[in-house]
Amino acid sequence: MTSAVESFIEVDFCQRAKNGQHICGDVFLSEKVQNEDRTVSVLSDGLGSGVKASVLATMTATMALKFTASAMDTLRSAEIIMDTLPICSVRKISYSTFTIVDMTSTGETRIIEHGNPPFLLIRPQGEPAIQRTEMRPKRWQDRVISISSFNVQREDRIVFFSDGITQAGMGEYRTPRGWGLEEAAKFAHEQIRRNPTVSARELARLMVARAEEVDGLTAKDDITCGVVYFRSPRQLLVMTGPPFNRAHDQDLAQMAAQAPGRKVICGGTTANIVARLLHREILDDVNQPRHPRVPPPARMQGIDLVTEGALTLSETLRLLEEGFAPEDMRSNAAVQLASMLLDSDIVRFAVGTSVNAAHQDPSFPVELDLRRNIVKRIAHLLETKYMKRALIQYL
Repeated sequence: MTSAVESFIEVDFCQRAKNGQHICGDVFLSEKVQNEDRTVSVLSDGLGSGVKASVLATMTATMALKFTASAMDTLRSAEIIMDTLPICSVRKISYSTFTIVDMTSTGETRIIEHGNPPFLLIRPQGEPAIQRTEMRPKRWQDRVISISSFNVQREDRIVFFSDGITQAGMGEYRTPRGWGLEEAAKFAHEQIRRNPTVSARELARLMVARAEEVDGLTAKDDITCGVVYFRSPRQLLVMTGPPFNRAHDQDLAQMAAQAPGRKVICGGTTANIVARLLHREILDDVNQPRHPRVPPPARMQGIDLVTEGALTLSETLRLLEEGFAPEDMRSNAAVQLASMLLDSDIVRFAVGTSVNAAHQDPSFPVELDLRRNIVKRIAHLLETKYMKRALIQYL
């Protein structure tokens, strides 16, 4: 069994609202249960589409997440959820599907399903047979709850989705019965074969994009795909700001030279310190397009990204707060940094505490807070919204 130190649970999702709707009727929620070292993720599909479906799905996903995190009995949880949902005046049913993935840091996994297409367990060495146990709540004998328990291995992915994936293209000449579970599974396998380290975020995006394509580029239903990826952690070091004491410049350079994983430097002074002590050259990236708010990045041997400091960090914070799809945006230093943060599992920030005089200028934009506070806000977002581990070290 894999230890918590060696493994990381990456969780992400992608979704599209039904054409003509501004709100998606599917809801995806995820939470870390810190005291038990578990990660719980829930996908719910509300009856119909739009606001009404979103309300049903939100109620279902919120309750399912809370009950699962608290280890409430599965059937009792399902009964409470079904009892709580309002009855549809037209169809005379209260209906919202759910898929719950409950995984520990050691790989012990339990999946509870009701109404959604069956989940996929994708293992590079070949998928094992998964035994599902079916149960029916006493007061809802027409509803079936499926429960699966197993241990995942490193590089396993659990892919789960609403029927907007499997029913994409339904009624079309080439897909009269929809894309289907088998074809969706083949597509997921092919993406992993092409890129064995494809992230949960990217795989979910690819699945949704393909479903839209099968649908004729117009989503005929709400489409959501969630992915849980159990793997060795991807590490990123972000260095920004010169140390308070110049005697610690060497510590910063040593980090840049020896830290595992990818490395980013944000700030010209910081980059100059590293370049001087490691005898490396800073080169302008002439191929980068100009951006009105973000200075272009530079290049340095051994460093994956070199950017300006406060402006780039502030724009990165905005992107993470608002949510963004890198593939839909014009590339710039902030988009590149935000993408690297989202594709990493453990992010370490080395923050120099020497004050940059330029940021004390009253004419400097108010939204550009002190560097350390911007980093704190980014780290908090990574932990709470994006399920990453974020650590800050001050120099």
